[in-house]
Amino acid sequence: MTVQQISVFVENRQGKLVEVLETLSARNIDLRALSIADTSDFGILRLIVNKPEEAVKALAEADYVTSVTDVLAVSLDDTPGSLARVLRILADAAISVEYLYAFVAHGKGKAYVILRVEDNEKAAAVLQKKGIAFADSKDIYTM
Repeated sequence: MTVQQISVFVENRQGKLVEVLETLSARNIDLRALSIADTSDFGILRLIVNKPEEAVKALAEADYVTSVTDVLAVSLDDTPGSLARVLRILADAAISVEYLYAFVAHGKGKAYVILRVEDNEKAAAVLQKKGIAFADSKDIYTM
């Protein structure tokens, strides 16, 4: 239902993103999903990786500031309107989405949406009641 998302605060300078990714690669840590939001001075790189604890340790050793957040991992059919249905359910329940990002599992007909909401438990209960499936963290980490 939830997965660990690592947020990495990255200086907004040429080459800094690749340095973060090389730090992870050197430890054989594989990306599952990522999103980046930037300002003029820094970016927030949000990562889902196969080994979150090891990633946090590697990044800390390389002097990166990180935080770990539990986010919802929703499993959807990769069809038009699937995400809209999830967002409608949340909107109707007055649950705000802070941000989201998505990725597709090739050959499986599935899409996965990572959701950061104000209340994971409430959102999960509302979505489950409407028949929305969640990805297990093991499924995400071992993709």
